[in-house]
Amino acid sequence: MAAMKLQVLQENLNKAIGIASRFTSNRAQLPILGNILLSANKSKLTVSSTNLEISVSTSMGAKIEKEGEIGVPSRVFTELISNLPQETLTLEAEKEQLKISTPSFSSNVLGMNTSDFPKIPSRVAKEKGIVFPKEDFSKALSKVLFASSIDETRPILTGVLLILEKGSLTLVATDGFRLSFNKINIQGIKEGIRMVLPKNVLSEVGRVDEGEEIVLELQEKEKQVVFGMGDTFLSSRLLEGEFPDFEKIIPKTSVYKISVDKEDLLRAVKLSAPFARDNANIVKIKTLKDSIKLFAESSQAGNQETKVEAKVEPGEFEIAFNYRFLEDFLNSASGEEIKMEFSDIDKPGVFLDPTTPDYLHLIMPVKIQG
Repeated sequence: MAAMKLQVLQENLNKAIGIASRFTSNRAQLPILGNILLSANKSKLTVSSTNLEISVSTSMGAKIEKEGEIGVPSRVFTELISNLPQETLTLEAEKEQLKISTPSFSSNVLGMNTSDFPKIPSRVAKEKGIVFPKEDFSKALSKVLFASSIDETRPILTGVLLILEKGSLTLVATDGFRLSFNKINIQGIKEGIRMVLPKNVLSEVGRVDEGEEIVLELQEKEKQVVFGMGDTFLSSRLLEGEFPDFEKIIPKTSVYKISVDKEDLLRAVKLSAPFARDNANIVKIKTLKDSIKLFAESSQAGNQETKVEAKVEPGEFEIAFNYRFLEDFLNSASGEEIKMEFSDIDKPGVFLDPTTPDYLHLIMPVKIQG
């Protein structure tokens, strides 16, 4: 490992390790994965990390005196850099030690040889990739990510299905109790691609505030995908398995249709929460002539009901849902009004945001006794 010496701005390095530190891994059998890789080359410092499922590589301008690389323990390095003032830092690696210094500070951090560090992508081939606006993608993601599962026993449901077809990108997520579907128009997509990606990597793509566009490159042979955003590259393995046939689940018809002010409904859901929490999160929705009533009760805390003005067609109907699922949907909707459609007490409720016509959310009702 060559000796390395460079100067870099604290704020640039801090931003890069803020991303990289989230993808280190504490696997005892692979100690190198608990490290952040620093590589100095020409006029750039590249910061990389991987947990073998998701990898990140981000570069910044630096004054390089000697090219080289070193692995540094993520936790120690992140804490040190984040607490230093915004000034120029000197980093100097000799053998397996990194010296960090400023005019008023000096630290020697024990590092690791980088020969065992896995090779991770640090570029995308734009001509092979699909380019789309970052803002559109981030907005679309925010409407589906929350519906993916956290239950690792069905790994495929912890991801998001991406369907790329001519002129559009569809995102679908489900945890088996609810489903979110959002479609956006994207020019330049010619071929049909379906893939399921872990939600962690997608939420990171939404968080990286670099560049106006995202370049997505599918590397089929390696079963991975790489996202390029400015000087940051995130790569992820594809999730394998059969994603549920979501088109079958979406109801084709509905009987009861309700239009209601989003904020009014959200307030009613929040008012039900203290009681619903003690009773399996259940909140009942009852349609009346020109309003709906939300009711929640608890044997420990009491009960509440809130009436909300609404446009209802046709008559009376009662259905129950997990209040958290209603709250998640309402927080994701952009418009002032939302629409709800029901066909039966045991069929999924359809939740729509009229300002986003290609956004649809389904929630399975809760069975209620009596």
